[in-house]
Amino acid sequence: MTNGESPSDAQPSTARRSRKLQTGRLEALSDGVFAIAVTLLVLDIKVPAHSGNLLDAIARSWPSYLAYVVSFSTIGAVWLGHNAITEYLDRADSGFVRLNLLVLLLVSFLPLPTRLLADYIDQAKPERVAATMYGLSLLLASTLLLVLWKYAVREQLVRPDAADEEIQLLTKRLTPGLVAYLVLIVAGLFVPVVAVAGYLAIAVYFIIPFKHRFIVSFHRTRQSRRQR
Repeated sequence: MTNGESPSDAQPSTARRSRKLQTGRLEALSDGVFAIAVTLLVLDIKVPAHSGNLLDAIARSWPSYLAYVVSFSTIGAVWLGHNAITEYLDRADSGFVRLNLLVLLLVSFLPLPTRLLADYIDQAKPERVAATMYGLSLLLASTLLLVLWKYAVREQLVRPDAADEEIQLLTKRLTPGLVAYLVLIVAGLFVPVVAVAGYLAIAVYFIIPFKHRFIVSFHRTRQSRRQR
């Protein structure tokens, strides 16, 4: 030992370093998967080659644009939720890491139902199958994200200084979309385009107000702590 450190002094420091490495690698892998998933989405947007009227060909490719915007927005919403979870994370355990892999599995899978939706959105029966598969994929991704957060709270992996109000706020923000997804999946069996528009609305809802509400709650919590 150097600098007068005892074994008991060195052990907590080593534990802290290992925890930081663990969560750091988890976040790096997650961000990489999210980035690849959104990149793959744009690669599926294609305009038929050698079209006589290019503007008309671009206009007729609207299903690809719609599917891209919806999937990009949804992956963005999931990333925002995942980012909020890791911001509150103090450490991780084997269960959390494996649940996180399941979330990434579904996120990386989304380009496939997105492509199917773009290809079959205007073809009667195939359109319904594609919309249902798409909706189920979004529902599973959102559900697993909520499960990941609840697991972190239950196993006390969240930072000790996180206020109960902040934890409850994030739980509420991750929950409401699940019922809406179920309703839209059923609607997609009859009017697929309406269901797809609904999926976009859910994603936009999660993206736009989340940051504002989170920051307001965070500042209120900090101010109440200072007043105490």
